[in-house]
Amino acid sequence: MNLKKQLNRYGSLKEPFLFIISYDLSRFYIKPLKDLPCGIKLEVENKIESKKRVKKELKKYPLSFEKYKEKFDFIQEHIKRGNSYLLNLTAKTEIKTDLSLDEIYQKAKSKYKLKFFDDFVCFSPETFIKIENNKIFTFPMKGTIDNKISNAKDKILANEKEMAEHTMVVDLLRNDLGIVSNKIRVEKFRYIDKINAGNKELLQVSSKISGVLDKNWNEKIGDILTSILPAGSITGTPKKRTVDILKKIEGYDREFYSGVFGVYDGENLNSAVMIRFIQKDEKGNLFYKSGGGITCDSDVNQEYEELLDKVYLPF
Repeated sequence: MNLKKQLNRYGSLKEPFLFIISYDLSRFYIKPLKDLPCGIKLEVENKIESKKRVKKELKKYPLSFEKYKEKFDFIQEHIKRGNSYLLNLTAKTEIKTDLSLDEIYQKAKSKYKLKFFDDFVCFSPETFIKIENNKIFTFPMKGTIDNKISNAKDKILANEKEMAEHTMVVDLLRNDLGIVSNKIRVEKFRYIDKINAGNKELLQVSSKISGVLDKNWNEKIGDILTSILPAGSITGTPKKRTVDILKKIEGYDREFYSGVFGVYDGENLNSAVMIRFIQKDEKGNLFYKSGGGITCDSDVNQEYEELLDKVYLPF
């Protein structure tokens, strides 16, 4: 049974289930919550306790600045041609740590957490969609700054590049929600979330968008999800053309990274974009996948720095 049909089937039965969907929708895992194997652990809408931070060494072996700049310049050329206006360029960074994926999962403090057997662990701060009382919500995150910077909040909110990037994502996700719902509203525009990024605290700019669904939306979970995936916040705009450009230049398969996972509990649905993501390969090597949005106003040095800043353990 294909992805859409499986999701619709469980939704129609009002059977609580977990879904995990890869970035390109080619791979997925759907399982009733009552049948979840012990190799899968998850937390959804987790309340983050402010505990003393635990310092754990994380060695990073990223792609070189020169290689990153080649990708950045390729993207800027497409922006100049008008093929895209915003592209979320990602890369994978080899990391070394003495922690297992299970230990990382246990120690991580994040709104959403998922450990999928011994394949990958994700600790995401970003909601994809929530559905409650026949309303659908999405909360795009775009714009990050180190909270240690003087007047960090004012600077990120006043930054014209960040404003343009965030506005484009909000517009894209308004359109996405319009595919599956009515009465679209931007309920909050550009508010600040604090993100624990290991040895630093990041400020992340978010917005809140809502729409109204049909009362039988649970019978159409598959239609809803497949209509708006991949997530706009980790692709760009226009979405289809941007996905094609990213496929040409990123040079690796995102797989489950930047896909989504979530839970339907029989009444409501809650899901996350799978960012902040560590994957283990068949040789046991660990790779951290991260990225950031590129526009015509982006600075290559700042974007490279952001790519590396997002490689962290949230302890």
